[in-house]
Amino acid sequence: MFDNKNKPKGLHRIYLASLNSFRAFKWLAKNESAFKQELLLLLVSIPATFLFQITLAEQLILIIAVLFIIFTEIINTAIEAVVDRVGLEIHPLSGLAKDLGSAAVFISITIALLTWIAILL
Repeated sequence: MFDNKNKPKGLHRIYLASLNSFRAFKWLAKNESAFKQELLLLLVSIPATFLFQITLAEQLILIIAVLFIIFTEIINTAIEAVVDRVGLEIHPLSGLAKDLGSAAVFISITIALLTWIAILL
């Protein structure tokens, strides 16, 4: 059982949190095809930013725009996992939660696309 009064502190907490994060990244890379596609997009977009005559700040903005897609995908996957944990039966609120997470990913992709267009054109 979780003991709220005996939580890890300091560097030990940071170390344990990092282990959890790496475990999550490993799970996403193995099980989530959208995450794999977005990770590939990041790996392609980083070197692609060097092909354009843009400033370092603009390069960072383009990369951050793609990272934002990945961030949103992780949140969407977390929502889906919680909904599935609660129950696998079809329920309108479960569908809505998943649709809202998907909409968030769509918006992040739109933001990234518009950002790339604005900087490169």
